Amino acid sequence: MIEHELLFLGLLKDGPKHGYEIKRLIDEELFPFVGLKIKSIYYPLKKMEKLGLVTKDVGREGKWPEKYVYSLTPKGGKIFDHLVTDSFLSIERPYFNVDLALYFLQYVDKKIAKRQLRGRVIFLRRIKRELQAVKRNMKKGKGHLEIILDHDLDLVEAEINSIARLTEVLT
Repeated sequence: MIEHELLFLGLLKDGPKHGYEIKRLIDEELFPFVGLKIKSIYYPLKKMEKLGLVTKDVGREGKWPEKYVYSLTPKGGKIFDHLVTDSFLSIERPYFNVDLALYFLQYVDKKIAKRQLRGRVIFLRRIKRELQAVKRNMKKGKGHLEIILDHDLDLVEAEINSIARLTEVLT
């Protein structure tokens, strides 16, 4: 839940938002950069409301149904600051889905392994080109997103280099 709390509280730092606006921001703006998907936004928001981190106001425009507008409370702002600090300091070992296959490499025909790894590098290079294109086409003033893209590009490049070294030693 901590990751979700950071997400919702951070989105509300800009100001109050309708639930559908929060969902749209997650799906359209955050997911491409941080890979977080949320099935339901209302359950975590309700939990945070009970904890006093957000408030929910009801509004209506014309004949439209009631809309809930969520706002950050001072307590929510303090929790956000704490969660951001924790997130910066939280270090976990990176895990790549290829690691499990590499663990069993001794049981795989080396020619097949080389071919599969070359295929993986092709896909990684495609991902790298896509990330570079996103970075080139990004609007100015989105420095925080550029930092994420640079980090992702560094990770993709590191995996490409690692697999290149591995395919050289496979005989």
